[in-house]
Amino acid sequence: MATNNLNPEVTAALLKELDSYISLPAAQQPTWPSGEVLENVKATLSKYPPLVFAGEVDILKQRLAQAASGNAFLLQGGDCAETFVDATADRIRARIKTVLQMAVVLTYGASMPVIKMGRMAGQFAKPRSSDFETRDGVTLPAYRGDAVNAYEFTAEARTANPKRLLQAYNTSASTLNLIRAFTMGGFADLRSVHEWNKGFIDNPANSRYEVMARDIDKAIRFMAACGADFSELKTTEFYTSHEGLLFDYERPLTRIDSRTGTPYDTSAHFIWIGERTRQLDGAHVDFFAKVRNPLGVKLGPDTSVSDVLGLIEKLDPKREPGRLTFITRMGAGKVREKLPALIEAVKDAGALPLWISDPMHGNGITTANGYKSRRFDDVLDEVRGFFEVHRSLGTFPGGLHVELTGDDVAECLGGSEQIDEKTLETRYETVCDPRLNHSQSLELAFLVAEELSAR
Repeated sequence: MATNNLNPEVTAALLKELDSYISLPAAQQPTWPSGEVLENVKATLSKYPPLVFAGEVDILKQRLAQAASGNAFLLQGGDCAETFVDATADRIRARIKTVLQMAVVLTYGASMPVIKMGRMAGQFAKPRSSDFETRDGVTLPAYRGDAVNAYEFTAEARTANPKRLLQAYNTSASTLNLIRAFTMGGFADLRSVHEWNKGFIDNPANSRYEVMARDIDKAIRFMAACGADFSELKTTEFYTSHEGLLFDYERPLTRIDSRTGTPYDTSAHFIWIGERTRQLDGAHVDFFAKVRNPLGVKLGPDTSVSDVLGLIEKLDPKREPGRLTFITRMGAGKVREKLPALIEAVKDAGALPLWISDPMHGNGITTANGYKSRRFDDVLDEVRGFFEVHRSLGTFPGGLHVELTGDDVAECLGGSEQIDEKTLETRYETVCDPRLNHSQSLELAFLVAEELSAR
């Protein structure tokens, strides 16, 4: 992607058309302390190279169109909130390995192509329910992600700093570099399915994965003996995504594609609009309606039919295959009650968005010992409910959106490791929402594979 092949005046005019959002209410934006520093940061970001390219974005849109029509499945996973300090090769590799393992479980179990997408290389900003946090009588600004401020509970750390946007870009770029190296350099070769399991603790999910990996090895050896060419197995497509939250980051990284003369947000392949920022008359919907990336929208249990139909008209008026994904986050106790009316209304409207389940955000609890957590059984139950609803309506449950890590953390209760509240005190590492660990992620993948194969 480049803008220098276009007349600079034409490019400037096309970018200016994006700015109608400025006059609209913009939820969840930080209060920056210095306008001059912020303007310099935005100017710098606008000159940086794109993180992703229009051609990659267009390919992803084609893949998502396949999923929306029932011919593929989207697996989207990664950290709740990435941090600069954890953007190490080992931790990025562990997350990628976890997603690759989940994807191969789904592909093998359901005989269906799986689109692999990370909540990675840009998930550095988070919406908050309150602008402030109080501890022991001290009140400071809430932590809004490493792109805005730091997690440490001090006045200096919690002060929003625009220069952190530059660090978010640089960390995203280095993360993307590793992702591309791992997925295109042979690490993702399907003939290495056993290698992806190395380094993780032994548990029932890993043991089950090893049995499946042996079956895959056997099948590959058989096909090799028959003369099959496995060159396509050496690499895999892997896309990036994050919540499109901060206009001071997303707008400078939006560029005009020289081929088509249309805007792409080059901060990620896929952008989603959150439950707190999806107002039909708000700035986020207005801005992202104008970019060409495939878009997601989070839908909670209070989502109305008019909300969903309005979002379709705003974000996908041409009914473009692969353009719009609805990410449902209803909660285990509400998904079977709340989701059917939305799906039926969308069907009646003649739209074909991709429906995927986020079984994490509707199932939050606070434990007796004060930890923000989720019960793994609730996560599994919401996924089951999601599939049950689609099965009853004759529609396709097209994907899974999950907060996970490849690390041996204890943040969500339950699973084959039987993590309890006491265990949370020993291995709780998230700076925001609790994540599934590697074992729980694999367990979830096996459940989804069973649901897909039964449809």
